[in-house]
Amino acid sequence: MFERSRFKIALAAAATGALVMTAGCAGRGGGNKDTAYVARDVDTLYAAAQERLNQGRTRQAAALFDEVERQHPYSPWARRAQLMSAFSYYAARDYTKSIQSAQRFLSIHPGNKDAPYAYYLIAVCYYEQISDVTRDQKTTEQAKQALTDVMRRYPGTSYASDAKLKIDLVNDHLAGKEMTIGRGYEASGKWLAATLRFRNVVDNFQTTSHAPEALFRLVEGYLALGVPEEAQKAAAVLEHNYPTSKWYERAYKLMNRHAPENLTA
Repeated sequence: MFERSRFKIALAAAATGALVMTAGCAGRGGGNKDTAYVARDVDTLYAAAQERLNQGRTRQAAALFDEVERQHPYSPWARRAQLMSAFSYYAARDYTKSIQSAQRFLSIHPGNKDAPYAYYLIAVCYYEQISDVTRDQKTTEQAKQALTDVMRRYPGTSYASDAKLKIDLVNDHLAGKEMTIGRGYEASGKWLAATLRFRNVVDNFQTTSHAPEALFRLVEGYLALGVPEEAQKAAAVLEHNYPTSKWYERAYKLMNRHAPENLTA
């Protein structure tokens, strides 16, 4: 649903473009063994990490990039290794460690030219963890906040443009969660609780695909609560914005059946 493969390619390209280096010979201590614990010069260690990443051995790559920072904390390579570690953990789908690595980079280098990439990587890590609408949406809220942060900090960038597209999908997801809860309340006859959920969708997620149904559900709820005037207002908004939708047709029939005196001519 969230096109992980496309995001991964884009992130890899961004990481390569931002952080590519001409590394020294990686012959010493190389091979196929993960020798992150062996003390090595920074050029060799970074090159070994990059080699693992190129081979798709993402967890080993992340460990080696972490070693660059641990063994050579004052080297210019340490800064690059932090962000490459964050990307390697992301590629391995270890989102928690990816976020931690990117946040560490930002805490040490807040004004670095690669900071936009770090913020974007954090946002995508949250975004790719968005769960089904029937589950808790804490991660979805975190994704929205992180994506919004990217847009606020770096408007006009490609990161901001992509973040905006993702926020639209996040909002649709959050609206879907509200609709699921609202339908559950409606099914059990808890009309007031249901209308509050549907009203939240109409007020805060009006550009999502769930808005027409939310308006119809408000018509249902207000009629059940005995306030046909409010039901008529919801039906009027539905007619104005979605006159050809099935939800307006259903709302009109419902109003005609239960409150015909409130229908507009």
